[in-house]
Amino acid sequence: MPDGASTADLYLPKLATVLREGYDRRAFRADAAAGLTVAVVALPLSMAIAVASGVSPERGLYAAIVGGALVSALGGSRVQIGGPAGAFIVLVASTAASLGLQGLLTAILLSGVMLALVGLSRLGSLVRHVPHAVTVGFTCAIAVVIAASQLKDFAGLRLSGPEPGAFFPKLAALLGAAPSVNGAAVGLGLAVVAAILFLRRLRPGWPGMLIAVAAAAGAAWALDLPVETISSRFGGIPRGLPAPALPPLSVEHVLRALPAALSFTLLGAVESLLSAKVADSMTGRRHRSNMELVAQGAANVGSALFGGLCVTGTIARTATNVRAGARSPVAGILHAVFLLGFMLLAAPLAGFIPLAALAGVLLVVCWTMAEKAEFLRLLRDWRTATVVLITFGVTVAHDLTLGIVAGCLAGAAFWLTRRPVPEEGALGRTRRTSRAANHRYKFRVRSTSPWGHCNCARQHAAPRTGRDMRTFSFLIEDRRYATPMTQFVIAADEQRARELALRELKSSGEHLAIEVQENGRTLFREQQAHQGRA
Repeated sequence: MPDGASTADLYLPKLATVLREGYDRRAFRADAAAGLTVAVVALPLSMAIAVASGVSPERGLYAAIVGGALVSALGGSRVQIGGPAGAFIVLVASTAASLGLQGLLTAILLSGVMLALVGLSRLGSLVRHVPHAVTVGFTCAIAVVIAASQLKDFAGLRLSGPEPGAFFPKLAALLGAAPSVNGAAVGLGLAVVAAILFLRRLRPGWPGMLIAVAAAAGAAWALDLPVETISSRFGGIPRGLPAPALPPLSVEHVLRALPAALSFTLLGAVESLLSAKVADSMTGRRHRSNMELVAQGAANVGSALFGGLCVTGTIARTATNVRAGARSPVAGILHAVFLLGFMLLAAPLAGFIPLAALAGVLLVVCWTMAEKAEFLRLLRDWRTATVVLITFGVTVAHDLTLGIVAGCLAGAAFWLTRRPVPEEGALGRTRRTSRAANHRYKFRVRSTSPWGHCNCARQHAAPRTGRDMRTFSFLIEDRRYATPMTQFVIAADEQRARELALRELKSSGEHLAIEVQENGRTLFREQQAHQGRA
């Protein structure tokens, strides 16, 4: 059964669907290559997120290994990658500071149970009613707060007391500690940022984060730089997973962890389904939202049992998975297996990684995750500007949960006055319009570059037919990029898709070939037979 609206609410993991359709050796090779690519990206990022959250770096790896495997095995998306996410850093850090590590694990376990119940109650589709301005507002706010939290390690500052959790007191404390700046730490952090951005632009197929962090660790060791490392702060990383164990579940512990668990559940549901929606836009498929939430719940329970952090769908790693050619959830499972292999073999080397280098990685992540252009666009309309600014301001000044609630209440107020703001579920739909002169449909072609952004939005006209429009994916081999680009085209039939594929192939002398697929099935492949523009 093809993916689509008719299967969107079934409680059947996409892995089962893939196996039922047939899984061959060619698909496994593609998934193995994609899984290795994502694992290389996730390795330094998972440790950086854990350190920024105030816990030891192996906690992030536990979440990526256990949670990532469960999300892919049980999830409702073919290409979703689960693991620790930057969006949770603020919540995890505050929870760990107030409840301790065991209280944090209790909150994560409770959150997993709640997420599974939300999915089983078929409430996953309600997430699409969250105003788009709210998601943009809290995403940008999280980026700002995380960036502020990394300044201490990035600059090697030494505070006279514990670092404040609130945003403005934190900035004041960091400003007061400015005289203690460590030049070596700043130099390493800037070098990591520059290296990641340089490789992302010139060699997008290379694992820029891992290369930059490894180079920084080598430089710090070879030059004996006076910087803090993972080993000096945490004592290194264990080789392998710990034995599973239940966190404290007494009535007292549960009641103390319940508010944090509710926050984790709210953010996890929104973040996971937004990530799955991004994956849908890149693959032309449809995720099963309720099954995805059940899987996220199971992943968080599993992560808590092994001492890991919160697990959610991660947009950046999911996009990397798609661009690397993933065919099925097997890629996500293999990504977890590769991470476990890295942990078993290279754990001693991780102790040499400078914390300033991990802070540089997270600063790049913050810059990438902040939807700057979309934030500015929403400010042009007073209604969306009101919602996005309320969400942003409350999140930065107070906390994420209150920011989301305040933004949703502002959006609900506009809805009651019959001036609603756009919802998440209303975005990204392909509009079909007709011209009186020629009665032709217009549709958009989205092209996703290896950098994770839509780099073009063209319009073609399809002859009007009485049939429903169909979605075709164009896999474009282009000698300019290390990985194939993907375009999604809506056309009436295969013949029209072939015409558009030939037009796209002839439009540039850089293209090598175009493979046209529908629902994962290859229809035809066109090779380039000329040079230059037609």
